[in-house]
Amino acid sequence: MTVTLRTNSNIAFQCAFHVVWCPKYRRRVLGGGIEERLKQLIGEVVEEKGAWLVETEVMPDHVRLLVEVDPQLGIHKLVKAIKGRSSRVLRQEFPSLTSKLPTLWTNSYFVATIGAAPPEVVKRYVENQKNR
Repeated sequence: MTVTLRTNSNIAFQCAFHVVWCPKYRRRVLGGGIEERLKQLIGEVVEEKGAWLVETEVMPDHVRLLVEVDPQLGIHKLVKAIKGRSSRVLRQEFPSLTSKLPTLWTNSYFVATIGAAPPEVVKRYVENQKNR
């Protein structure tokens, strides 16, 4: 896998990010049907925003993405959209989440550009998180 040069009407860019966020109180609630639905929602939002999802891994207590984003959209707007929609939809579809948590996600998240690391290395790292 290589990060490709992408273009829009104004710019050419290569912007790939490693993103991690957790449920409130780092509760281990992201399993089973919730995990599958979350992956689906992430894919929908990424596609709607015109970004490119390279890899997704959902662990019981955190989510990891490798995603390419148009700099005019910005990683902050993408993460905000993913966390906002997924929280709303998952709490509607899985009522157990409303009884366990005041909100699904923490306000914070981790993001790093992968410019210094080869994309293949970061992709393998995200893919192998469940095997640890």
